[in-house]
Formats: sequence, structure tokens, C-alpha cells
Amino acid sequence: MNVIFAVIFLLSSLLFLFFDANGFLSALLSGAEKAAVLSVSLLFVYCVWLGFFKVMENSGLSKKLSSRLFPLSKKLFRSNDREALLYASENLSANLLGLPGAPTPLGIRAAERFCAEKNDYAADMLFVLNATSLQLLPTTVLSLRLSAGSASPADILLPTLICTLFSTLLGAVLLRLCYLKKLRAGQKR
Repeated sequence: MNVIFAVIFLLSSLLFLFFDANGFLSALLSGAEKAAVLSVSLLFVYCVWLGFFKVMENSGLSKKLSSRLFPLSKKLFRSNDREALLYASENLSANLLGLPGAPTPLGIRAAERFCAEKNDYAADMLFVLNATSLQLLPTTVLSLRLSAGSASPADILLPTLICTLFSTLLGAVLLRLCYLKKLRAGQKR
């Protein structure tokens, strides 16, 4: 991937230099400045939300939310490993709240536990649910819209909820269908 990006950057730079040599340096510096401002603003957003998640964790609120998701997790992941299901439930609750970065270590721990018990279905379902990421509050997108100067950054809440709900349901159903097909193919042998 780095090679592809390097080639694209070099080709576009050469074309830019060929067609507008005077504007090349100013465009390069302007783009770097915008990237730095965006990176710093996202860094602050991540700090705030990770701090928020730490407060939720210390207060026990994240455990309460994940315990509410536990029965659903047990059915969804088809596992009896309580610790893996707790990690997966916490991962799902952090994703629902749109907390950037917080679900990752929880998801890794859950996936390790699922793989240790040789439950490929649960590990794959966890991957699908993280990739589709049902979000009630898309904090990163809201932050990007806010930093870009959007007049009403929260206008995306309902469309995002609908889209992520649809993608999550579709991903879960497709994974289930693939595993049913795999099970049927294994029984025919």
C-alpha cells in the first residue's frame, strides 16, 4: 500500500510541477498545514473520548452497559466463554457509543479468547460487527464535520444510525448464511 501511495504522490507531483510549477510549493505547504490541523483536532477528540471511556470504565457504567448486551452477545457469538463474551460485549458497547480507539483492545482480547476455544464463527462475527460498527453516536465524523466548520454537524446522526444498522444486520446475516452453507457442505462429505 505504501508503494501505491508513493507512486500516486510522485506522479501527481510531477504532473503538478509540469502544469503549474509556481503553485506546487504553496499547494504542498497548504495541504500539509490542513493535515496538521486536522490531526491535532482529531488527537484532542480522541483524548476526550478515551478519557470519557476511562471514566465510564472506572464508574462501572461500561460494565453495566456490556452486561445488558451480554445475553445478545451469547446468542450472537454462540459461545459459552464468559470472559470472551464480556470482552465482546464491552467492545460492542464502546462501538455503539462511537468511542474511537477504545473498542480495539477489547476486541483483540475477545478475538484471542474465541480463537483459543477454536470458535471461528465468533471471531468472524466479532470482526464483521467491528467492520460494520453500529453507532448511536459517530463521534469521529461529528468531530470532522465540526472541525471543517459545518453549520450543523449533528445532521448526520439519523442517517448514520440507519446506515450502520443496515450494514451491521446485512453483515451478520451474510456471515450466518456463509457458515450455514459451510456446515451443509461439511455434512455432505
